[in-house]
Parts: sequence; C-alpha cells; structure tokens
Amino acid sequence: MSYKKGSLVEDKSYAFALRIIKLYKSLISESKEYVLSKQILRSGTSIGAMVKEAEHAQSKADFIHKMSIALKEANETEYWFM
Repeated sequence: MSYKKGSLVEDKSYAFALRIIKLYKSLISESKEYVLSKQILRSGTSIGAMVKEAEHAQSKADFIHKMSIALKEANETEYWFM
C-alpha cells in the first residue's frame, strides 16, 4: 500500500504508526508482554486514523473533536511507554 503525502501532522502520525507496528512485531517475536504491546499498537495507530478522519470533518467543531481524540490517543500511548 502506498501513502499519499499529506499535512505535516498526517505524515508524522503515519510514520509514528509504522514505527509502532514495527515495535509491536518485535515485542511479539521476542515473546514479550502481549497485553501492553496490544494496547500500544491500538492507541499508537489510532492517532493517525483520527487525524485522517479530522481531514474530512463536517464542521470546525467536528474537526476539533477528532483532533482532540487523536491527542488523547497520543497521551495514552505516551503513558504505556512510561
């Protein structure tokens, strides 16, 4: 699957998701903690999905709401790394 270049936030969130997937695969292959690795995978990859959804928001309020969810997912991902 190819990726079409977007905004800076889209590009960085997409690159971050790819790194999260790589980390997840590494943890799984080394038989490390599965529960936490799945949480990191879920929250880390959903950031970009929410940013992409915000691109097609129906209103300014909808855009802000979707970007706020992306921020919450980023905060959750950061939490799992602590």
